[in-house]
Amino acid sequence: MLLVSILFKWINSMIRFIFALLTLLLVNTVQALPNVQFAKLDLEQSKHLIIFLNGNKLSGLSAEVNQKTNGQLQFAIKSAGFNSAFGKTKTFYGLAPFAQITVVGTGNKALEQSQLQDLGGYAVATTPANGKKQFALITDSLNTQVATPEAWVAMGAGLRDYHFDKYKAQSSQSEPRNLILQSGNHIAASKKYNDDLKFIVEGVHLTRDMASEPGKDIYPQSFVDKVIDAFDDIDNVEIDVLNVRDMKKRNMGAILGVGLGSIHEPRMLVINYRGGARNEAPVALVGKGITFDTGGISLKKNSGMWQMKSDLSGAAAVAGTLLAVASRGENINLVGVMPLAENMPAEDAIRPGDVLTTMQGTTIEIISTDAEGRLLLADAVRYTQDKFKPRMLVNIATLTGSAARALSDEYAAMVTRDWTLAQKMMSVGNTSGESVWPLPLHPNFFKQIKSDIADIKNSGAGNPGASIGAAVVATFVDEGLSWVHLDIAGVDWLNQPIAVAPKGSQGWGVRFLDQLVRESRQ
Repeated sequence: MLLVSILFKWINSMIRFIFALLTLLLVNTVQALPNVQFAKLDLEQSKHLIIFLNGNKLSGLSAEVNQKTNGQLQFAIKSAGFNSAFGKTKTFYGLAPFAQITVVGTGNKALEQSQLQDLGGYAVATTPANGKKQFALITDSLNTQVATPEAWVAMGAGLRDYHFDKYKAQSSQSEPRNLILQSGNHIAASKKYNDDLKFIVEGVHLTRDMASEPGKDIYPQSFVDKVIDAFDDIDNVEIDVLNVRDMKKRNMGAILGVGLGSIHEPRMLVINYRGGARNEAPVALVGKGITFDTGGISLKKNSGMWQMKSDLSGAAAVAGTLLAVASRGENINLVGVMPLAENMPAEDAIRPGDVLTTMQGTTIEIISTDAEGRLLLADAVRYTQDKFKPRMLVNIATLTGSAARALSDEYAAMVTRDWTLAQKMMSVGNTSGESVWPLPLHPNFFKQIKSDIADIKNSGAGNPGASIGAAVVATFVDEGLSWVHLDIAGVDWLNQPIAVAPKGSQGWGVRFLDQLVRESRQ
């Protein structure tokens, strides 16, 4: 009887273990990208069409669609009062021989690459998110000088077709959409998408995944593990992870201080992609990775604290950018540094009034433990400069509510020491579809962060808040270095969907940083 009892308990334990393992595998399943194909112009491929309209007259294959409907499509467009305003959509049913025809307005101006992405997003948003029906996007009449515009439309569709629903019942989860883009240049478009732009979509999806995960599942080490998994089998990539012992050796008192209140130790994830010449100085990207931010002892209000799971969005954007760049084999040397910590209140957490000594040796008085992101960046940017000697350094962080109040959700705040560089960054933003706007870095801001008992203080310096946060970071950046500070607190999380992103994490920064990398190749 004893043996039977032991055997029964063992079998029961194994059943529970297998069930838990299957549950874990299901929960950690990453949503696939939409199924995107490219093909020549052919109206026999699908009965569900999406056409793009410039003005009120149908042209190209869309005109043939109208002929097949015996003019009913043009009549329906006119009867509905539909105009071709950019992004406007209208779906018509029962126009035989087609089951469904959606018209997307493109406006009356030549389309840039960011607008082509938007059109792809607007188009896919009109389709059901179940992948059961294939929708044909007819792209031969797009008014643009951009090469292979179909690929950029596909990229926008891929960006919009994102769903973080893995914690829902399986019956409520969405399937990726099934799309076929038709054009007269389908072979070149397919190559551009599959060899290049698809990797940006993957990078954005990774960034959104990380920022959407609950705080109990994403902490410094699990962030590291998930990113390392994403880089499996990618060439020319070296990954290093600094643990607490490594940080203590380097006197990284700022990041160590932030992590004191958590049961999860801080980490620093370093991804070094070597795609350029051996002696070429790299571009460096540094992203703030607070895996959950309670505010620490300076505790945040309960309202909205759940969203602080996305306070790692800067680090996630750096990981997503490195994934896109390395996957396509870009000809550049690129370093990504992601300081990671969880900001929690506890008996041994840092307190307001404490003083931390950074890797640089500069001491910081803690006025608020809720101004922790700049502490991570202080050690991370110093480490990056000393270790890699970059020719440009860009740091990105959900840093201040002031940035959101100043610029809302239309622009990320951008600070540099060089107006010419600032103008270049605005151009990068316009091209990529992720816009930035410059904020000042006045010499008086550095006077405002002087501390009575330490070298500087981390907050409590008054207005302007976003620029004050940048001044703290700038204290640790060499003045002769091309440096860009991005504060994405207002743009990383969407309360309403936009053309290329559903509600939730936008994955902001991957498109901007990817475009910057393209323009920084030597």
